[in-house]
Amino acid sequence: MHKQIFLRSGKAPGRLPLAFVATQELSELEDRAWRGFLYTHDRIWREVEANLAPLNVSMAEYSVLALLGEAGRDGMRMSDLAQRRVMSMGGFSRLADRLERRGLIERRRAPDDGRGFTVVLTTPGRALLRRAWRQQYGDLRRLFFDRLDENDLRQLAGIWERLAPPTEGRDADQG
Repeated sequence: MHKQIFLRSGKAPGRLPLAFVATQELSELEDRAWRGFLYTHDRIWREVEANLAPLNVSMAEYSVLALLGEAGRDGMRMSDLAQRRVMSMGGFSRLADRLERRGLIERRRAPDDGRGFTVVLTTPGRALLRRAWRQQYGDLRRLFFDRLDENDLRQLAGIWERLAPPTEGRDADQG
């Protein structure tokens, strides 16, 4: 099967001719897998987010606090946090500003070069993160992990590894 998609080609504005391009549709299995992933992600995300709301923390804020919690007392560079969160530096700076105003994080000059900033959790930030971790881990077990066996989890972990973007020293063709 082919699906018809219309794309505009670049001529003079106002009178753009349409170019006809045929693309292959998803198979039934591909469609079920893709829609299942999207639906499951959205359903779990919304419930976890709703259960974090009483702690006054958004999913974006939680993800930064969790990365800092995993980094330990030395924290992480702002640029590394932005990259791990797949955010622009500007967007991440605004998020960090909110967390800093709330007293959950602290920015310090990077000790290695003095140009960049390192972000660390404050004592209130660590306390909030512990409560958020307990809430999220309980939610994830109930909504996801308790419904899968070890083999399912191994298969999923392998799939996410195959779908990860290539990293330095690893070609896209390697697994």
